[in-house]
Amino acid sequence: MTTQLDMDKIARGLGAERKGKVASSGGYFGALQLLADIEARFRVPAGGGRATDPHWTERRLVPLAPRTLKRLDELTARVREQSGVHVEPMQLAAILLEKAAERLSAHEADELVRGRRRPSRKLAR
Repeated sequence: MTTQLDMDKIARGLGAERKGKVASSGGYFGALQLLADIEARFRVPAGGGRATDPHWTERRLVPLAPRTLKRLDELTARVREQSGVHVEPMQLAAILLEKAAERLSAHEADELVRGRRRPSRKLAR
């Protein structure tokens, strides 16, 4: 069992002050952040079974392209290799989806919708 880090205590010990979350997007540091999120969030249920985020209560089917699932398989293999935490491809997909949704501003969401809308055509009479 891993121990939970007390970030407030660490900050006090270093003479620092916590200001909020830092989000990294890609590259080496983004991968490390994703790994830390997986290690911090996933817990084995009391009755046993696969480790998961206890806050996930909704279950949905998400269609994927074969290349996307292959990429998720590759990423989860790296996570298992680096941390020893067993994570499934769709669990990783759920974390990535949550991160993307959190970062998406209202303006960016409007742009996504606007880009998909087709101009309405007037019906000929």
